[in-house]
Amino acid sequence: MDIHKTKLLFGDYDQNLILIQNEFNVDIILRDDKLRIIGEEENVSMANKVVKLLMDKLDSEGVISSHAVDYAIRMVRDGDDRKTGDLSEVIITTARGKVIRAKTLGQRRYIDSIKRNEVVFAIGPAGTGKTYLAMAMAIKAFKNKEVNRIILTRPAVEAGEKLGFLPGDLQDKVDPYLRPLYDALYDIMGVENFQRNMEKGLIEVAPLAYMRGRTLDDSYIILDEAQNTTPEQMKMFLTRLGFGSKAIITGDVTQIDLPRGKFSGLKQVEEILKNINGIEFIHLGEKDVVRHKLVQYIIKAYEKYEEENISETDLFD
Repeated sequence: MDIHKTKLLFGDYDQNLILIQNEFNVDIILRDDKLRIIGEEENVSMANKVVKLLMDKLDSEGVISSHAVDYAIRMVRDGDDRKTGDLSEVIITTARGKVIRAKTLGQRRYIDSIKRNEVVFAIGPAGTGKTYLAMAMAIKAFKNKEVNRIILTRPAVEAGEKLGFLPGDLQDKVDPYLRPLYDALYDIMGVENFQRNMEKGLIEVAPLAYMRGRTLDDSYIILDEAQNTTPEQMKMFLTRLGFGSKAIITGDVTQIDLPRGKFSGLKQVEEILKNINGIEFIHLGEKDVVRHKLVQYIIKAYEKYEEENISETDLFD
């Protein structure tokens, strides 16, 4: 085995190696340029599968992150190591040279769904890449001249502060709600490129209310935080879709900030549109979280708590 590849596989201070050894209670030894795994047969088999997954990733991407190690271990534990699919495909390279790829099977299904459908709903918890990957696909389509413009929107749901009491003009008041969209655009496109296209009207970032009465042709449209739309707003947004356009709707139905008595349009829409060709719903879960691994545990803990403590008021949130 190449010594450079071995160092990348083992990680800084052998942290990847230690993680695999501790997870499966095995010893991994490099001897005569070959890796030997010692332990109980079943554990050795699983550790070997993890090493193989990581070596394949190393061959295709040239780097292994701590998330990649955690994910490979979970894949093997769950028996999904044969379903890896192609996680090496590059979606786009950011302005700083960072390569964006799907990092989980769920994200891979999400990307494939966007490619083959006109309308895609991505529903899942924070950290699963719903908005960022949609943004990457939108910018890729824009650069390839598949669409003429990108439109990004989200509902401006008030949370504690009334818009009228915030300082500045209307744009100043709504910008805080749109800041996560700006941040993703800056990261992928670069600030100057984004501002240039924004000034030309080729990229638009606006509250959902600004979409009313419009028909959006030849556009890549992303509705973020869709759990905070009402059924009426969701219908209004979906009926803006024009010729040559694609819409991606993202949201997390466990984080609804609508006032009490208001029902989420995202919760309702799947039942209404589930049998329409060209529309697909992708559900991402804690396995697809690509933030700190503690986020996965936090999500699972909340899901368990909510299942055990559901009340009548939850049914109307």
